[in-house]
Amino acid sequence: MKDRTLLDDRLYFGMEPDRLRASAKRVLTRVSGLRKEHTRISARNLRQDFELTTIEGQALVEEFVAHGLLRERTTAAGHYRPTRRLAEIANARVVPPLARARARLIVAKAVELATLINVRWSRNALEIDTVATFGGYMSREDEIADLGLGIVLRLRPVVRRARFLPIGTKTEGAKEIKTAFAALSSYVHVHLVNDARELPRPFAVVFRDDLT
Repeated sequence: MKDRTLLDDRLYFGMEPDRLRASAKRVLTRVSGLRKEHTRISARNLRQDFELTTIEGQALVEEFVAHGLLRERTTAAGHYRPTRRLAEIANARVVPPLARARARLIVAKAVELATLINVRWSRNALEIDTVATFGGYMSREDEIADLGLGIVLRLRPVVRRARFLPIGTKTEGAKEIKTAFAALSSYVHVHLVNDARELPRPFAVVFRDDLT
């Protein structure tokens, strides 16, 4: 499930983020433990969980369907199935916005970290080929909700490996690298890939090691 971040000074679907998140949790509680094919929620239940009038509730249901948070059950008129997107909102973090100036500093630290990993982490089986920004950072907003860092990994060449010390596994190496980048800020969302073509789009490359 994708990590979702909501800004505490914004409205989502006409609601404050805390109210939206709490209401989404109530919806999911109704179907907790049910198999997917048995999951269904009535429009009436949705209105109750979001504390809306009939007219407001119908408008919200239509908006949720349009944005992929609900899917209408073809076998039961007026009933819906919550999607993964609604679950993302129910489990979202609510945070103050991240100023772009601060985001730039985090990106600069990410570049420094990538260089450090490639030069000094000789016992890690992997290293950094490319670092790219994606997500909220790619917008033109002065304040953003998150900072996506796409990390393209590759095997560490022999010349950069420790000669007389044990090398960790690739799985251990990937976990160590992801943890290090995530520690830069709670706003950072790390996405590891093996090929730049797998990076979330749009993205902008901020670091590349060409092994020259």
